[in-house]
Amino acid sequence: MKYIPVNNTDLSVSEIALGCMRIASKSESQVSDLIHTALDEGINLFDHADIYGGGRSEVLFGEVLKKEPSLREKMILQSKTCIKPGISYDASKDYILSSTDGILNRLHTDHLDILLLHRPDALMDLKEVAEAFAELKKTGKVRYFGVSNMNPYQIALLEKHTGEKMIINQLQFSLAHAGMVDAGIHVNMDDAYAINRDGDILNYCRLNDILIQCWSILNVDFVKGLFLDHPEYPDLNAALQKYADLYGVSKSAIATAWILRHPAKMQAIAGTTDPAHLKQLCQASTITLKHDEWYELYLSENKPLP
Repeated sequence: MKYIPVNNTDLSVSEIALGCMRIASKSESQVSDLIHTALDEGINLFDHADIYGGGRSEVLFGEVLKKEPSLREKMILQSKTCIKPGISYDASKDYILSSTDGILNRLHTDHLDILLLHRPDALMDLKEVAEAFAELKKTGKVRYFGVSNMNPYQIALLEKHTGEKMIINQLQFSLAHAGMVDAGIHVNMDDAYAINRDGDILNYCRLNDILIQCWSILNVDFVKGLFLDHPEYPDLNAALQKYADLYGVSKSAIATAWILRHPAKMQAIAGTTDPAHLKQLCQASTITLKHDEWYELYLSENKPLP
């Protein structure tokens, strides 16, 4: 496993992380097996959110840590807050603080290494966020802060008013969801790929030393699900199979290696709950796709070069 230094911190994270959104449906023993597999593969960052499984994902993970507290020293624990499912996004001071306490209790840990604001709250009071961050930092409950699904100006506002460096931005990115790259390739064109939908967040993060964490690395969206073996993506799957055969790995490893090949040095969040599949995904860390191989995979999703 290769590791990425996180700028403005003392952290070094595995280039593949384990996303824990789906573990709520598993047994405690299954979660334990998954955690141990991840650690054995060299994964050290574990990504949570207070809403995953209605909190059950953190509960199950925490039960493993409660029984094996020594595992905590091998982990960088990250969680997210601000979403009230079906109700609102809430970045108020009280919600951030109470949510973080709940996360810590469920995970059976006294601190988070990283806390992310999960979605932009349109009513976000920057003074309240600053007060919440200051209290969490002062009490030792959170070491570092970041965001998820935010654009450049939202991040800049947070940094200005909180005095904290946002070290991470978690964004959707994959072969089937590559808008961050599309817009950069189609600069000054009049096609749909040229539309800048995110304020050029990719290069903003690179310029400002913010680590991009990629979520849904094998998914089209929550409706279509995986693009692997999906009937609407035959050319993409043919290209993935070509390089899976060439490198002797799985198609999912090639799709992950495509993300890791980008010079932004992004981190891929693997959301699988299957230890065997996780091992396959981790093979991506042993592969460096060649320049034209990366482009062949990119274009196999039937995109043009301008």
